[in-house]
Amino acid sequence: MATTANPTRDDFAALLDEQLGGAEGGFEGRVVKGTVTAIENGMAVIDVGLKSEGRVNLKEFARGEDDHNIEVGSEVEVFVDRVENADGEAMLSRDRARREAAWDKLESEFGEGKRVEGRIFGRVKGGFTVDLDGAVAFLPGSQVDIRPVRDVTPLMDMPQPFQILKMDRRRGNIVVSRRAVLEETRAEQRSELIEGLAEGQVTEGVVKNITDYGAFVDLGGIDGLLHVTDMSYKRVNHPSEVIEIGQTVTVQIIRINADTQRISLGMKQLESDPWEGVGAKYPIGAKITGTVTNITEYGAFVELEPGIEGLVHVSEMSWTKKNVHPGKIVSTSQEVEVMVLEVDSEKRRISLGLKQAQRNPWEEFAEKHPVGSTVEGEVKNATEFGLFIGLPGDVDGMVHMSDIAWGISGEDALALHRKGEEVQAVVLDVDVEKERISLGMKQLEKGAPAEGGATGSLRRGEVVTVTVLEVRDGGLEVQVGEDGATGFIKRSDLGRDRDEQRPDRFQTGAKVDAMVTGFDRSKKPNFSIKARQISEEKEAVAQFGSSDSGASLGDILGEALKKGE
Repeated sequence: MATTANPTRDDFAALLDEQLGGAEGGFEGRVVKGTVTAIENGMAVIDVGLKSEGRVNLKEFARGEDDHNIEVGSEVEVFVDRVENADGEAMLSRDRARREAAWDKLESEFGEGKRVEGRIFGRVKGGFTVDLDGAVAFLPGSQVDIRPVRDVTPLMDMPQPFQILKMDRRRGNIVVSRRAVLEETRAEQRSELIEGLAEGQVTEGVVKNITDYGAFVDLGGIDGLLHVTDMSYKRVNHPSEVIEIGQTVTVQIIRINADTQRISLGMKQLESDPWEGVGAKYPIGAKITGTVTNITEYGAFVELEPGIEGLVHVSEMSWTKKNVHPGKIVSTSQEVEVMVLEVDSEKRRISLGLKQAQRNPWEEFAEKHPVGSTVEGEVKNATEFGLFIGLPGDVDGMVHMSDIAWGISGEDALALHRKGEEVQAVVLDVDVEKERISLGMKQLEKGAPAEGGATGSLRRGEVVTVTVLEVRDGGLEVQVGEDGATGFIKRSDLGRDRDEQRPDRFQTGAKVDAMVTGFDRSKKPNFSIKARQISEEKEAVAQFGSSDSGASLGDILGEALKKGE
């Protein structure tokens, strides 16, 4: 085969085929360079050295910055999709060429962890599409910004940096993040700003946000936390009581954490410390007026002055109200008088007493009601050992069951009075230290034994005539003679038979014979009709016959009566 001096188009194609594998099929799927031979009907005709030329829509050139000035003679890179279509033309694509070049570049940048530049150009489900100079990437909605963005219109079609999170060339998937770039940039800016700050420094900032536990203050590109406890020495229930959003505040940098880049701020540190010299200002034993600021289960906090609070423990709130919630004794904002019990300047604690600022009610009672005086009160409660009586001064006194009535004690004595009943009693003893008041009720009864013993004329076993003073469920209150000693006949001592043991068969003023069976610890006599009956029976049997002789008790008593006549 002869070689011509001037090679033809076919000769160039043959040389190209040889370089690409010896066949035109080697062009397909590759990016090659071509020359624009003509521009017609919105299409660019491009010669890439194949048997036929290909056409590319001019719109594909408009998407790349380097393709805006396309004209005849321009050299461009295109992607060969097919060497020849049904019309005998090569199928070329500028977009595919740019995409392939972009993938090569992106894979390299992804491997090196570099940022890439792109443009947000469309919306899809769950996010947006980004053009990375020919390659299309997915931008999730959560990765657009550090904070949620309602309107992304200002970000559309604007060149900006992105960080590639994931890419798969085989599947054609690329996921990018704008948020990662912003966070990295922000971290760099924070580091630079933090380097210009120092602990103890006083600066100004703007309140950006308020929470229950404090406020975030913008220090000029970096935020610091102003905790609620560092806003003021006085109690602050909520930060909004002290500051508001948008307010410019002067703060001191308390602490800088270089690892977490967190900054703690304070406002009260710029004020004078009210706790300095607090021990001298509030000596132990001093009485002060304060305001209740907070109430808890274990006590109440009382503000003595702005920034100085003390705790009144629940045990120091009342002399008389025990195991009561503090909220039932005091209320918030109430002014109260308290006594300083203890001061700890280092721990910033002051212990206060509410009851100590008031008079001890047992001391006051002892002064107003000495031993031997008569008091009046309401039966509050009955226990197994006596009655509790409510007394003036909001204190209680106790009447032991042995001091309720003469000649009766225990349940019988407790049953004589009911809850809510108004009664009188004598003060027997007042123990201020133990907070106890002993009372007696029987000491007020008519005919009670006098000091020195008014029952000396009565002897155990003696039978006397007594007058019924009062009929009770538990028995009879009786008196010897008109002004003699008083005593009690228990229900069970009213007679030998059960029918005779009914108190209601006796009337006030009735006279009965009873035997003195003993004396209680107050030397008051106890009487018994039953004991008298038994004694008389024994005496009659001894004098007039034996029950073994066949004589009945009626016969014996009848004989005894005749003898008596």
